[in-house]
Amino acid sequence: QVQLVESGGGLVQAGGSLRLSCAASGRTFSTYAMGWFRQAPGKERDFVASISASGSSTYHADSVKGRFTISRDNAKNTVSLQMNSLKPEDTAVYYCAADSTAAQLMRVSRVAYWGKGTLVTVSS
Repeated sequence: QVQLVESGGGLVQAGGSLRLSCAASGRTFSTYAMGWFRQAPGKERDFVASISASGSSTYHADSVKGRFTISRDNAKNTVSLQMNSLKPEDTAVYYCAADSTAAQLMRVSRVAYWGKGTLVTVSS
């Protein structure tokens, strides 16, 4: 069982930056692929970024590539999402996700554990 708690969301102007963090419980964090997903009002939950259990490989959605960076610290049981050059279309609830059976976590259907989410609002 893994519990995930996100933090770092808030209101920011377009062009600004935010850093989201996700704290995970449990002693097996380093065996889980981790990911960030987001859900805008009235839309489906979409993949944002994924990182392997070791942290050696990452993937980012095309819509955030070059602006967002996922990272993890297995010693601290945390995964982060650095978001730069934010746009109004990045406004959404951002969810931390985990799964121990996938090498990468890019599909909602593969996620075993979800956090409760943190709201990011980007004003124009």
